[in-house]
Amino acid sequence: MNITVSQAIAYSFLGFAIVFLGLILLMFVIQIMAAVMKKGKKKDAEAAAPAAAAAPAAPAAPVAPGSAGEIKLYTVSDKEAAMIMAIVANKMNRPLNELRFKSIKEVK
Repeated sequence: MNITVSQAIAYSFLGFAIVFLGLILLMFVIQIMAAVMKKGKKKDAEAAAPAAAAAPAAPAAPVAPGSAGEIKLYTVSDKEAAMIMAIVANKMNRPLNELRFKSIKEVK
């Protein structure tokens, strides 16, 4: 099958148009999914806020024997920090009370 130069150019533009249309549709799907995920996080935060506000503030507990003091957490929950510390201790084959963590921060 022989095609002319003008037909080849038309097919090229048609191919580009189809690819860009697919990319635009993918962009809209991702934006819709992001909006749905943000709504889910808001609902979880709103549900957790009254429970946290209702709990009375506990007095500062004394440091446990063998612990290395306080740790600063930046954008990391207590549960995530505990998992990270446990993984590090396991990989280093050392007991957790022999390690000292100064701070944990999520890198984005």
